[in-house]
This record gives sequence, structure tokens and C-alpha cells, in this order.
Amino acid sequence: MSRGMMMTIWLTVVVAITCAMHYLLWARLVRDTALPPTARRIGTALVVLGGLVMLSAPIAHRAVELPRWLVGSAWVWAGTVFLMTILLGAGDVGKLLGGLAVRLGGGSLDAERRLFLARVIGVGATASVTTMAGIGVREALRRPQLRRVRVQLERLPAAMSGLMIVQISDLHVGATIRREEVADLVSRCNAIAPDLVAITGDLVDGSVEFLADAVAPLADLRARHGVFFVTGNHEYYSGADAWIAHLGTLGVRVLRNERVVIGDDEASFDLAGVDDWSAGPFGGGHGPDLERALAGRDGARELILLAHQPRQIHEAAAAGVGLQLSGHTHGGQIWPFNYLVRLQQPFVAGLDRLDRTQIYVSRGTGYWGPPMRVAAPAEVTLLEIVATA
Repeated sequence: MSRGMMMTIWLTVVVAITCAMHYLLWARLVRDTALPPTARRIGTALVVLGGLVMLSAPIAHRAVELPRWLVGSAWVWAGTVFLMTILLGAGDVGKLLGGLAVRLGGGSLDAERRLFLARVIGVGATASVTTMAGIGVREALRRPQLRRVRVQLERLPAAMSGLMIVQISDLHVGATIRREEVADLVSRCNAIAPDLVAITGDLVDGSVEFLADAVAPLADLRARHGVFFVTGNHEYYSGADAWIAHLGTLGVRVLRNERVVIGDDEASFDLAGVDDWSAGPFGGGHGPDLERALAGRDGARELILLAHQPRQIHEAAAAGVGLQLSGHTHGGQIWPFNYLVRLQQPFVAGLDRLDRTQIYVSRGTGYWGPPMRVAAPAEVTLLEIVATA
């Protein structure tokens, strides 16, 4: 399937979902609540306008740089509509079950009671979502918390025990996350003085042309063993080859289905990185190839793998990887989206394992789309890697 066809399908799905969510919003908050004519017209206009802005602003921003507040507002509306869809959908299920119970009991809901119920659900959902959205925006705009994680690895040389890895993932520099956030992140990481920095994909949402200045502070990122990067799916929406080349000029080593030795002589381990799981259809030799990355490797050595998507874990476990570092999921970002993420990814957040292979999934250092995080705080991860006693 060509990239153009993929984008056409993706846009079609996005437009269809957006229209469906906004129809539900209009139906439950405007139509079913029997607003007065003037309020009904205003409500309808606001829903239509919100849908148009939600669709157009983020897409237009890739071609023309729009004001940060405008793109941010469009995304906040998108997150708000998502939450409203969840609560209003739950309200519909509740009304259906309640109606069935009433009918089974031999009763019925008259028009006046149905209107009262519709207004209670509308007011309740609006109040709840407004609160959740406000908390979510505040959480997303805070500096990401430093999350400390201790990981024991069986094959790690004792001389390397205590190795400190800073993991940055899913920063999504672009419309609403810009240079100042990147500079602050670099400053915080350098203050930790890590042994290694691992950037596990989705660093950017936009082309090198638009975002070169925003990511420029990465050139100041320092770690004893270096700064390493693997592509995420969003790099492929933003011109992966150009970004791979540009990151190299900033001192960031991009691992494309390859491995490097970290440390010296016996006090060392292997660090490997693979292209994003979904990169293959973009052509140009892209796509994950763990077999190539590990060709000729000594299986007695410890191995840490950088792979953007957690679902790489199945192949990693079969290949004897000790620890996989991933992102992609954002921990769900906006509850209850984390339950949908579990349908695609085997792990959503935190430290876990499959067989003898451990995996740490970052909740992400930034956010994608809505500047909102509900029950999924952003993080800069500090992993202390220790040898098994």
C-alpha cells in the first residue's frame, strides 16, 4: 500500500470519527435537552465550529506555522470531545439499561421524565468533563516528573552495576511543545549527569525545516557513553530520513537495526536499536530487523534494546534481550484510553517482563495531540541498571 493511500485512509477515518463524536455531542447536549431556539442555534454553531477547528488547525499547522494558542485550543477541544464521548456514551448505556428495567417492571418513562434525565446527564457530563479537562491540561503543562526505576540484569558485569540511563520518549516537539521545553529538558538531564541517554522515538511532529531550531538544544545533551535514538512512528510522518541525518549533526547516534558496545573490554554490554514497528510500508529500507541488529553477537553478554513500540517484546524475548526500553503508549495519556491501548500493545506503562526479558515502557515525556494528561503523568525516566548479586 502506497504512503498516499495510507494517508487517504487515515484522513477518512479521522474525519468519520470526528463527525460521529460531534454528532453525539450535539444530539445529547443540544437536541435531547430541548434548548430554547436561540440557545439551540448557538449550541449547534459551536459544535460545528469546534469540529472544523479540530480537524483543520493541526493539519494546516504542518504547512503553515499557526499561533501556538490556536493549535493548542484545537487539541484541547479534541481531548474534551473525547472525554464527552466517553461519558455521554456511558450515559446512553445507563439510559438503555434503566429503560429496560422500567419496562420489565411494567412501567414506562414519559416525555417529561426523559427530558429531565437527558438534562441531568448533559449537565453531569459537562461538569465532569470540564473538571477532568482542566486537571488534564494542568498536568500536561507541568514539567515531566523524574521517575526513578531500578532494574536488575543477570548478565551485566559487576563493574557496570549502577549504570544510570535517562530515557526520553514521545516528546512530540511540534505545534505546542517547542524550543523552551526542549532546552529545559536538556538542562534537567545534564544535571543528572547520566551515563547514557536513550531517546525511544516520537521526538518530533513536523519536518526538519519547521523544527530544526526547536530541537537545537539537543546538541547540548551530555552523557558519558553517549546519546542514542531510535525512530518512532511519528518520525515517519515527519520525514524520517531527514530527521535521521539531522540528529546526527546534533551528536545523537541513531541506531537503525544495529548495535554498539557500551563500556570497555569486560566492563561492557551491548546496546541495540531497531526501526519503529510500523516503518516498513514507508519504504527506503526502513522497518525493524532485530536479527540484523544482533547478527554475530555473543549471547553471554548483556543486551539492552531500544524499540519504540512495546510489541517488539515478543521478538526481543525470543532473541534473549535482557531489557527493552520502549514508549509509544503515553500510558494511555487520557483515561480511559489506556484500555484501548492494551488492545494493541502487550504493555502500557512501567516495568514488566515477558519470560526472562524485562521491559520498561515510558508514559512519555511530552504528549501527542491534546495538551492533556488524565491519570497518566509525563515522565523523564532515570533507570539504574544493576548487576544481579
